[in-house]
Amino acid sequence: MDLALHSTHINTVSWLIADWAHAIDDDRVERIAELMREDGRYTVRSRFNADRGLPLAIIDTHSAAQLRDRIRSMRVANIYQPQHYRHVVSAIQVVGRTETRLLQVRSSFAVFRTLVTTGDTIFFAGGRSDDLIDVNGPEPRFAHRLMTFDSRAVETLMIIPI
Repeated sequence: MDLALHSTHINTVSWLIADWAHAIDDDRVERIAELMREDGRYTVRSRFNADRGLPLAIIDTHSAAQLRDRIRSMRVANIYQPQHYRHVVSAIQVVGRTETRLLQVRSSFAVFRTLVTTGDTIFFAGGRSDDLIDVNGPEPRFAHRLMTFDSRAVETLMIIPI
């Protein structure tokens, strides 16, 4: 790890990652598409598949427009129990830079889900995020957000992005 690179950018990338988590937790999910580059990719996959090189992901959008469409369908077309997420994000590290000057960032996450109808809170998903973050423009943006959850499956459908 390049400590100077980490020190230079840790506040910027931490803010971006926190903005993502708070947007989802505060039911402002539309905001996360604004945190992506227009050509940005958002992927959620299991560690089981990742460890075996299997390409299957439970969410895989290839642009901010696709992510906006997914969120719009979540709001309008999908039927699911009212719920809230709460993110815990830790161990954020800037670990490198690509040839195209994107920051390579990793962090750990845990997501808790609370059902509005019962008030019950459960651990929903935990794992690692490997991000490519573009800090070359006026605002930092995700070029690729790759969320890998540790369990082999999630308990229920993942309607809301994590």
